[in-house]
Amino acid sequence: MALTAFTSRLGLGQGRIRPQRATPASGEYLFVLGDEEPGRRFALALGDFAEVTQAVDVTGVALVRCALRLRVPAGAPAGLAWEVSLVVDGMKYARCLGRPGRERLVADVAANVSKLSGVHTVGVRLELVSP
Repeated sequence: MALTAFTSRLGLGQGRIRPQRATPASGEYLFVLGDEEPGRRFALALGDFAEVTQAVDVTGVALVRCALRLRVPAGAPAGLAWEVSLVVDGMKYARCLGRPGRERLVADVAANVSKLSGVHTVGVRLELVSP
């Protein structure tokens, strides 16, 4: 596997980690789609993203929810923004933008899946977008 901005420190500051700079909502671990350590710089372009997904049976489920913390570096590329979204089968159902140099706690991101049934791929995506 080639190392990228989103995979170069898996297990250390990226991916499923025991955090050093944040408190997990529950348990001892959290999933980081970027890097826990502030100040790491990478060459990124519009549309670059990282995501974590899993297959979920949504039969009889009204909402899929998550809580997240979005920390955006002050040096975000000019004209671009970091967006975090809740995706179902690759489609964005809910999203929010982060502002450069700010940290945002989003306590409840929800996707309405009441019209779906069966197994679908549900995930959280961090993407560099044009706001």
